[in-house]
Amino acid sequence: MVFDLFADVAADLTCGVDEVGRGPLAGPVVTAAVILDPSRPIKGLADSKKLTALRREALYEEIVERSLAFCIAEASVAEIDSLNILHATMLAMQRAVNGLSRVPTLALIDGNRCPVLPMRAEAVIKGDDKVPAISAASILAKVTRDRQLTALHEEFPQYGFDEHVGYGTPRHLEALRAHGPSPHHRQSFAPVREAFEIFGTLTVSRVVRSS
Repeated sequence: MVFDLFADVAADLTCGVDEVGRGPLAGPVVTAAVILDPSRPIKGLADSKKLTALRREALYEEIVERSLAFCIAEASVAEIDSLNILHATMLAMQRAVNGLSRVPTLALIDGNRCPVLPMRAEAVIKGDDKVPAISAASILAKVTRDRQLTALHEEFPQYGFDEHVGYGTPRHLEALRAHGPSPHHRQSFAPVREAFEIFGTLTVSRVVRSS
């Protein structure tokens, strides 16, 4: 189906779009849109979750260097809490596509839903495994978000963000129960909401490190 779709739109400028971070309890949801350059192919593109961190980092640099256009965008924790995670993800995808330096005529979206876009959009289930441009978008989004959460760990080391990048692991849940939520936790997600109910308010300040 995907190959037929590409054959039908061979003359079009196609971007791939993917997101990372719908499930975590903390941090933004990050999206990326990528238009690959057929004259500068990138070997080894795949679903970012199936690649090692080292390989993702290497591919990130290749994608940034060789793509015709790319844009990385996000929706904040506040937007996730006010809109819900699905609508916040759609908003972040819109921002990524609209931020491209070249306007695509077709957007291929990983998953089964498409954001409202000014061009034709097609949802591709497991697209990050099937469509190279979506694979590239998943890598940009994954590397960007992992970097953000690793940096966040420097301010809030008690949660272990460098280990679980915000997902609800046993260590993360225990830290929430012990320390309460930080300003970067999603209040609309049940474990965080429960921690707010216990502590009543934000109880954790960032760590100020001396230079």
